[in-house]
Amino acid sequence: MSKPDTDILAQLDQILESRKGQAASKSYVASLYAKGVEGIAKKVGEEATEAVIAAMKGSREELIYETADLWFHSLILLANAGIRSDEVLAELSRRLGISGHAEKAARTAKN
Repeated sequence: MSKPDTDILAQLDQILESRKGQAASKSYVASLYAKGVEGIAKKVGEEATEAVIAAMKGSREELIYETADLWFHSLILLANAGIRSDEVLAELSRRLGISGHAEKAARTAKN
């Protein structure tokens, strides 16, 4: 298996941004944008459920496929909100090396 291009998220960000304002009949992504945040969020939930089912079935290939769908639709949800993937990657980078318990406690203390 070849290593995927590490710039794939930036490429997807560009494509998703370019689909904003396109006719829903011409682009699947544009059709999701037309449904608004609620429609996109429901699709993310559907894809998350499919990934969970694939994991529970123990199908490696299906889990990879469904996770790709989940990530893709999550990127659409982010793009709809004006958030780029590099912003999420920066947050993941910030958390790297921090105990999950400590990170959660710090977020809880802020709220």
